[in-house]
Amino acid sequence: MNRSSPTALVGAVLLLLGGIVAQAQTPPATPPAAPAAARGTAPATPDPMIINMGAGQVNYPMPYGPASVQDIKAVLDRIRAYLESETPDHLVDRTTNQVITDYSKPNPNATMPRSTFQLVSYEFGVTYAGMLLATETTGDKRFADYTAKRFKLIADIMPMFRAQAAATPPTPPPAASGAGGPGGRGAFGRGSPVRPLLTPRSLDDSGSMCAAMIKAQRAGVVGADLRPQIDTLIDWISNKQFRLPDGTLARNRPLANSLWLDDLFMGVPALAQMGKLTGERKYYDDAVKQILQFSERMFVKEKGLFMHGWVQGMDYHPAFHWGRANGWAILTMAEVLDVLPEDHPGRAKVLELYRAHVRGLAACQSADGLWHQLLDRPDTYLETSASAIFVYAIAHGINKGWIGALAHGPMVMLGWNAVAKKVNDKGQVEGTCVGTDMGFEPTFYSFRPTSPMAAHGYGPVLLAGAEMIAFRKGEGKDADVNLGALQMQRPASFF
Repeated sequence: MNRSSPTALVGAVLLLLGGIVAQAQTPPATPPAAPAAARGTAPATPDPMIINMGAGQVNYPMPYGPASVQDIKAVLDRIRAYLESETPDHLVDRTTNQVITDYSKPNPNATMPRSTFQLVSYEFGVTYAGMLLATETTGDKRFADYTAKRFKLIADIMPMFRAQAAATPPTPPPAASGAGGPGGRGAFGRGSPVRPLLTPRSLDDSGSMCAAMIKAQRAGVVGADLRPQIDTLIDWISNKQFRLPDGTLARNRPLANSLWLDDLFMGVPALAQMGKLTGERKYYDDAVKQILQFSERMFVKEKGLFMHGWVQGMDYHPAFHWGRANGWAILTMAEVLDVLPEDHPGRAKVLELYRAHVRGLAACQSADGLWHQLLDRPDTYLETSASAIFVYAIAHGINKGWIGALAHGPMVMLGWNAVAKKVNDKGQVEGTCVGTDMGFEPTFYSFRPTSPMAAHGYGPVLLAGAEMIAFRKGEGKDADVNLGALQMQRPASFF
């Protein structure tokens, strides 16, 4: 089938939604009552939009129609400005609170200034990657500079902390206290901003930051060599992380021989990026193997969704489709498809799984544009971070030509409008679920709190906005639609 013009196709999608907002009126002073609050922390009631539709009106609970590039960029700018003020970019002496500028010798008092967010975490691995993408699609260097400044600091201070670690091993924890040792007080324990990069102990420590560093290294934006840190982290993923006998990345606590869907993202994109960085096929092979072996155990084909957890030896697995874990899964597939060679024997299966997951997610999107904490449970609250990941991963698939623009473009435009409403005037992302363990009943997920301090929301919103800018610029591709047939089915008033 002939591929239609990307610009024309995306333009047609925008026309479908954009044409009906031309007569938007000022919202009434008293908005209509919101639906009954869902369980958990319910999102704030959005401002309504009243739109003329022929003889009647439609009252939409969110902005309806395609957001402009300028409006999307304004949301990203607020987030960037907020994170600039809340994420450290220098060291201080904890005794004097003076800024440290000499990293040539060990300093046991070196730490980060008090700040809302950490310098190193899996959540901020996503944020650093989101900043890089925002520069790519907007042309605004300030986003990439955010990442470059902090990665440059990491590269500069790592030798100092590595020397301290070699000279003064961490002390063992006192009995029953939990202090000291790894993660406690010691040469690179509490107060150290780079402990996960020196001594990774989990996929959470390693994969997200590793993938972001490889992207920054490949883009040449840092001005420092990140390869020593990249090698340490990829070594953990490839050689030291616990695996099942068939090689699937797994955990042994709190439950033995268990799979967490989150771990797809915590390990696999770094493997794929390492394949791109080095050209070694073994990394691609491992990445594809992980996706397929996780999906064999955890993808529920009837719903097109992943369960959150799987435990070896359980005769029955309750399938709780936690939103953000499904976000990590589809984000992983998008990241792998980005760099996986076209001739890789596993590419078709990964793409098929990605498309099946998109269909499952499309069936779960709420009328408000967001997705629920438990995707198939409308009695759970609408959650921001998962919704933002879905917007990004699906819009990215449109822009790459993996899925159709007319079938999925309206979904991501609606989703972005809803996500954008969750970014407040300060640039904080509201409605994000805090960190969540594996559960086997719905109440556990339903009542997990949300907080703008949950760092999980910032990277996904940056990614979603940046990708939607690419979509709005007409970079989408579609190979399987018939614009003429579609137009014949629409009343002339839509055009």
